[in-house]
Amino acid sequence: MLGRILVFIALSSAMLFAADAIGGMVEKQALNVPAIIMFLLFVGGTLGITYWAAKRTKTAKDFYTAGGSITGFQNGMAIAGDYMSAASFLGISGLVYMKGYDGLIYSIGFLVGWPIILFLVAEQLRNLGKYTFADVASYRLRQMPIRSLAASGSIATVILYLIAQMVGSGKLIQLLFGLQYEIAVILVGVLMILYVVFGGMLATTWVQIIKAFLLLSGATFMAVAVMAHFDFSFSSLFATATEMKGIEIMSPGGLVSDPVSAISLAIALMFGTAGLPHILMRFFTVGDAKEARKSVFYATGFIGYFYILTFIIGFGAIVMVFKNPEYLDLAKQAVEGGYPILGGNNMAAVHLSHAVGGDFFLGFISAVAFATILAVVSGLTLAGASAISHDLYASVIKKGKADGIAEMKVSKIATIVLGLIAILMGIAFENQNIAFVVGLAFAIAASANFPILFLSMFWKKLTTRGAVIGGSLGLFTAVMLVILGPIVWVDILGNAEAIFPYKYPALFSVSAAFIGIWFFSITDSSDSAAEEIEAFDAQYVRSQTGIGAEGASGH
Repeated sequence: MLGRILVFIALSSAMLFAADAIGGMVEKQALNVPAIIMFLLFVGGTLGITYWAAKRTKTAKDFYTAGGSITGFQNGMAIAGDYMSAASFLGISGLVYMKGYDGLIYSIGFLVGWPIILFLVAEQLRNLGKYTFADVASYRLRQMPIRSLAASGSIATVILYLIAQMVGSGKLIQLLFGLQYEIAVILVGVLMILYVVFGGMLATTWVQIIKAFLLLSGATFMAVAVMAHFDFSFSSLFATATEMKGIEIMSPGGLVSDPVSAISLAIALMFGTAGLPHILMRFFTVGDAKEARKSVFYATGFIGYFYILTFIIGFGAIVMVFKNPEYLDLAKQAVEGGYPILGGNNMAAVHLSHAVGGDFFLGFISAVAFATILAVVSGLTLAGASAISHDLYASVIKKGKADGIAEMKVSKIATIVLGLIAILMGIAFENQNIAFVVGLAFAIAASANFPILFLSMFWKKLTTRGAVIGGSLGLFTAVMLVILGPIVWVDILGNAEAIFPYKYPALFSVSAAFIGIWFFSITDSSDSAAEEIEAFDAQYVRSQTGIGAEGASGH
């Protein structure tokens, strides 16, 4: 049955894609045959992987964590594939193209969260949890309130992140392939639902591994081609770029001009990374804590290497795309007198791929960009579905008495619902500024998820009351400050001046969460609080040694 469904979807997608591309490309761009071929190859290959994974996904553990069968290297590559989103590839290279040196602030910010995960979270998370990070947060605290809060934070982060990815996918595929925006969003949503519902974590993992390999290969080729153009001399590359755009592109302060914003952005990117549910979930797919550590080690290497490449790609776009008539939006140039490129600054890397490799390499990068979106949204959807089925249904509603089959069924229903929400929200947000959505997702992860997870593992005096009130305070503060800040209050709602003057709320919302958790924990004198504090020592031993851990060998 599954085989017939996948064949039908593949053929339908191919016909729909080809027909709409041929009809719509006339107005939007020339027909890119290599892009269409590679797109169909990727879709066909990943649907084949889903069919293979579906045969091996029998239990809840298989569905959520691929049965713990993923190696440290494979998981590291999959984490990199999950983390290196289209926003990273296109967005950061676009920021470097637009602002030069200052674009690095996002690269560094996204990367510095990984040492925290490596040294403070990964091993303990694997030893204490089973399927989601809420398993860890609720290990010695009361299940119902903690899991409800953790699941709420996870679902909010996932949906916000999904909106940004779906809008990005629609715009990207619309530009690259000529598909109508709505059809592009629906296509991504349908494929995402198929990967997760039928293949679970195993299919999602291999989609992410393949995508990471393709993205790293494509970005490496682009960076090497740019450097070869300048005899592998960075000074020549930077000198040419400054000649074209001015010396200010080598100076800081273009993106973040005040210390409060700089610190707040850094906190959001650093702690937000360590609180993203789809990233934390990946540590349960390996066999033990040692493999979890290896996962982060490999992931940090792949991700760090990738961000170095985006810096070269961004400067390469300045020297090879900027002012090049082939890639300019001439209509806007005539009106504004500047040098806007087709599709906006986020398309800098795509235009550079054409400049260094022609139509064939443009087709490859276009297909990779699509693969990037599919891999990320699949991981996000699986994390959201797990929060609903494992944390809310199995642990809160059924009080831990749900069987694995029923839990899997709820998870698959949740996947379909989340997929439909993502499609509808992606279409609804087509013309909205989605920068605040990404920022809010990281702010919520940093303010609601990370403080509870971190303190539950390392602070003995944490109580349920402190975690619930403090975590809720962080969540509420992050949401309110984004709404009252410049992006929503001024840019979207049209008010003259923002009530909260900073774009990034994490400095304030994360502080509110930690202070709230601390205060309401130390003032908690209930009997249950005393029991929770007493249970810390046993939890700490398990988190550090792995004795009694899920799937641990030899214990």
